Amino acid sequence: MRRTPPPPRRSQQPFFPSARAAFTLIEIMIVVLIIGILLSIAVPNFVKTRETTRSKSCIENLHKLQGAKEMWAMDNNAPPDSAVNGATDLVPEYLRLLPTCPSGGTYTLGAVNTIPTCSTGGTHTLN
Repeated sequence: MRRTPPPPRRSQQPFFPSARAAFTLIEIMIVVLIIGILLSIAVPNFVKTRETTRSKSCIENLHKLQGAKEMWAMDNNAPPDSAVNGATDLVPEYLRLLPTCPSGGTYTLGAVNTIPTCSTGGTHTLN
């Protein structure tokens, strides 16, 4: 009867148990490619959402300015074509602070009977 050889001693075992223990370059490249594809889908949606939020915030600021202009005109018995100076006429009695456009535009108040506008344009307008 043949005897089986004893198992190798601990010091005789190789450092890496098998050649398959590490990731190959191809596997790492595939993972990076998948992450890149997911980012190319997700990032434009985040940018679009951010601009939509800025636009809605700007429109809300324009509504506040229009309401403050109308209240100022009623309190001062001003004719519809009278100009409103936002910094001196509306702040602090009708607005705590003069709002600013989140996209960096500037607001033009104009006369009482005209709607305020934003210099950014595009979707930053009252209808």
